[in-house]
Amino acid sequence: MRIKKDDSLAVIIDMQEKLYPYIFENEKLASNTLKLIKGLKALNIEILLTEQYSKRLGSTIEPIKDVLEKFSHFEKMTFSCCGVSNFNEAMKNSGKKNIIIAGIESHVCVLQTVLDLLDNNYQPVLIEDCVSSRNPNDKRIAVERMRDAGSIISTYESILFELCEVSGNETFKAISKIVK
Repeated sequence: MRIKKDDSLAVIIDMQEKLYPYIFENEKLASNTLKLIKGLKALNIEILLTEQYSKRLGSTIEPIKDVLEKFSHFEKMTFSCCGVSNFNEAMKNSGKKNIIIAGIESHVCVLQTVLDLLDNNYQPVLIEDCVSSRNPNDKRIAVERMRDAGSIISTYESILFELCEVSGNETFKAISKIVK
């Protein structure tokens, strides 16, 4: 199944200050996620952002806040983003089916969100190089489980070019520049 731009939105899950330092390969994760976000913006794809109990875990890390410009988020106490009514409302109002997923932690909030999205007839597209956990084995097992449950697994570069569809235009040039 091809992922089409007009039927996609993205969710960046819990990339927060107090979690981030403990995440496996956190600098690579942040770099990849920034490229993903910049590419999604070049494609004019809506991006939703969540924070898990920000009072305790802090705000979204600065590089991501900076690139999003208009910073707002869905505050949550549930692990799954789908446990928040205004998040579910935003998803429904978007009319999109394909949900591009990035964030932390793979085996907790990301996993539970993906499973709930599947239960609600969305098609999660997990960006494998834009998710992580403290323990790499937790990430590995979570990605396997999400794949087995029905999530599409991709990488930031692959999904950006898939959404772009054609070369030779300004969007393609912008994405090519971002992924270099």
